[in-house]
This record gives sequence, C-alpha cells and structure tokens, in this order.
Amino acid sequence: MSQPNAEQMANTNQETNKQPSKKPGPSSQKPKSRKKWITPKTVPYLFILPAVTFFLIFTVYPVISSLLLSFQTRAGSGYEFVGLDNYIRLFQDTLFYKALGNTFLILLIQVPIQLFLAVVIAVALNSQLVKMKSFFRIAFFMPAITALVASSIIFMIILDENYGLANYVLSLFGIEAIAWLSDPFWAKVALMAAITWRWTGYNMVIFLAGLQNIPVSLYEAAEMDGAGKVRQFFYITVPQLKPIFLFTFVLSTIGTLQLFDEPYILTQGGPNNATLTITLYLYQNGFRYFDFGYASAIAYVLVLIIGVLSWAQMKWAGEDK
Repeated sequence: MSQPNAEQMANTNQETNKQPSKKPGPSSQKPKSRKKWITPKTVPYLFILPAVTFFLIFTVYPVISSLLLSFQTRAGSGYEFVGLDNYIRLFQDTLFYKALGNTFLILLIQVPIQLFLAVVIAVALNSQLVKMKSFFRIAFFMPAITALVASSIIFMIILDENYGLANYVLSLFGIEAIAWLSDPFWAKVALMAAITWRWTGYNMVIFLAGLQNIPVSLYEAAEMDGAGKVRQFFYITVPQLKPIFLFTFVLSTIGTLQLFDEPYILTQGGPNNATLTITLYLYQNGFRYFDFGYASAIAYVLVLIIGVLSWAQMKWAGEDK
C-alpha cells in the first residue's frame, strides 16, 4: 500500500477544521439546584411555628380585639366608637367600687392567712419528726387539682344552713345555725375558707421546694452557736425563703384579683353583692347584659391594677432584677 503524501494529509486536516463544532444542548447543561426550605437553620422555626400560630390566634388577637372593643359600645347590630366613655362610666360606677372593695378585702385577709398556713405545713413536712411525708404532701396538694366546680359544690353542701355538716357540728356544742351563704359577713368567711382550703397546699409545695434548697450546714452552724429552733426559723429559714415569699405573694395576689369560680358557684356574688368580685362583675356585664365594650374596659383596668400591684411588690421586696 502506498503511504499518503504530505499534500493529502494537509487537505484532510483542512476538511476536519471546517466541520462546525457542536454546541452543548439542553441535556448537557447541569440542572439548577432547587432552594431547600428545610435546613438545619430553619428546622427550629418550623417546630415552633404551630405554637406561635396558636399563640397569635388565641392570645394576641383576642387581647388586641378586646382593647379595641373597650373603646366601643353596641349600636343596633354592630358597635360604634365612643372613645373613653366606657372608662369614664367605669370610674363613676358604684357597683364597680363595691366589687373592687370586696376583692381587696379578700386579698388583705385571706392571702396572709393562706401563706402563713402554707409555711407552717411546709416546715412541718420538712422536719425529720414527721412520718409518712409523701402521704401528707399529696393530701395537702389534692385540693389544688380538684375541679373548681366539684369543690365549690361540696362546700355548698357542707355550708347548707339547714342540713350542712358545718352547722351540725356547731349544734353539738350548742351553737345556733349560721347562715353561711345568705349572710353578708358569713358569706365572705365561707368564700375565704373555700379559697384557703384550695390553694394552701399549692403554696405549701412551693415553700417545701424552697426549704429543701437551704443548706443543712447553716442550721448545724447555728445549732453549734446555741441558736434554738425558733431563732433558726426567723434568722435562717425566713431570710432564705424571701424569693419564695415574693413569688407566692405575687401569684396569690394575681389569683385573688382574678377570683371568679368560687363566688360564682357559691353565692353568685350575693347576698346584696357582698361577695361580688371584679372578675364576676366583668362576667355579668359581658355575658349577662352583653355589654362587651364595658366588660373589656373593666378587664383592662383590672390588668392595670395587677401590673401596678405586682410592680409595687417587687419594688418593696427589693427585687429589681
């Protein structure tokens, strides 16, 4: 076979160079990467999204809607803006001051008694002298987890003027029957007793947790210095429990100012509005008279009172942080 000469090889190279180069088609291009919404940075936000959504719908929206409603009043089938008329009416309402006075009277009398009993029970159950501590802790805490309606009905039965257990026990000592729920004075006493029975054990658990965090070495050192149990209580236990006292007092204050279930079930605010509380008065205006604008104004005044009292308690106790 003859070898190709130089001229033939040159022509072959020229033909090859003249061939058009193929452009890369769509199939040869790299596919664009899609933006991923689920990444290590976004996963935490996706987890809290349901909670935030429900919080906005069922907490933030009602709060804002109630605030706007407090500046409105019913006009026919709708509402119209009336400015501060509801608040002006509120501060001229003698029944509101009656409810406010009843609430503060319960607060000033019942809360100190309740916290005192809670501290005494907690100290007793923290002592080495008491046996069956778990049983007594559960027994004292049980009223806090009992349904409010059930416990209030039980108190209604016990305090019945004619057939109640309370008057039966008093009759054994020759004491006449007391109109627990139909006399203004005794109705307040009955209401305070029901509240104390329910929430003393709750506060007892909080105080007990605080007592168990006090170092035993403090009591041992005080005992070596000759301090008795009483001095140990006032110079060690009480100062160490100061944050617990503040916490329970603030919680009890807020709870008392929001008192509704017991007066609603036991007395309906009577007799003669003797047990009418702010929250019960709010309920009556909103759901009995359907004056939701005025009820919203009462609610925001109550929020302001709770905020001021809580701030004053923190300031008085020296807890600025």
